[in-house]
Amino acid sequence: MSLAEPAALPVATSAAPRLDMPKRLVTRFKASLPAYLLLLPSLVFLALFTYGAMGRVLIDALYQRATPKAPVRFVGLDNIAAVLADPAFSGAVVNNLVYAVGTAIPSIGLALLFALTLSRTHAVSSALRAALFLPVLIPMVAASALFMFIFLPNVGLLDYYIGRLLPVLPNWLGDPDIALYAIMIITIWKNAGYYMLFFLAGLQAVPEDVMEAAHLDGAGPYQRLRHIILPELKPTFLFVIVIAMLNAVTQVDHVFVMTQGGPSNSTNLVLFYIYQQAVEHYDVGKASAATLLTLAALMGLTALSFRTMANREGGP
Repeated sequence: MSLAEPAALPVATSAAPRLDMPKRLVTRFKASLPAYLLLLPSLVFLALFTYGAMGRVLIDALYQRATPKAPVRFVGLDNIAAVLADPAFSGAVVNNLVYAVGTAIPSIGLALLFALTLSRTHAVSSALRAALFLPVLIPMVAASALFMFIFLPNVGLLDYYIGRLLPVLPNWLGDPDIALYAIMIITIWKNAGYYMLFFLAGLQAVPEDVMEAAHLDGAGPYQRLRHIILPELKPTFLFVIVIAMLNAVTQVDHVFVMTQGGPSNSTNLVLFYIYQQAVEHYDVGKASAATLLTLAALMGLTALSFRTMANREGGP
């Protein structure tokens, strides 16, 4: 009696997958081609006006040109060293830090207060929201011109009312001790309504059942704010703080219109310093170096904010 021969087992080879791999890549490329075509205009825009500009700034920071017609020469990190040693830059950094803190804290505080007050939707709250958001729609240049009339010495709207209380009126934009605080007012006025929108959106994510349960358990408005609302608004706070810091560095239109960095450089901010170096002094290398230092500081501040918030959320 003969034993039947065992059936031949299939041999696994990698040839078939290798042959199918190009076909799968072509199929996947065809499926994703419409998405890439839709993203192409944005990618071109970013390449030309964002990443290309950043690369140009990085290159310009390594070169120097003595006069507009003089040839450029490679100087390495000398431009960065010159910026760090410039008293005008250090003064602008100090002014910007004071300006950032002095505008971010009041703006965010007012925005949170407005959002908590107007979180319930009805006819009156909708009208008040629109009124508080209206300054955001006014261009900074137009708002600066308006506030220049308000701050006019002796005849401005502010002095008209304060003159009844104070015998001696300050020169709001001409006194180096108070000029920076005067331009802070316009920033707070414009940004509070803008930040309010983010807090209103964040309040929509607060669970109503948790708020009702806390109310039934006897928790007052302060306890609910501290233990429920503010913890739920942590991501919103992080986002608004980052936006406020960016605005503190990039919003300098009112400085151009109202003070031109004066008096005595008391309102000279970092971006206005960069403008002076690039346009007035035609020192593109120094302006590019100051830009790189500013970007590095903003990126570090943003990373620190995200890490701080992540540590708080991961804590007990």
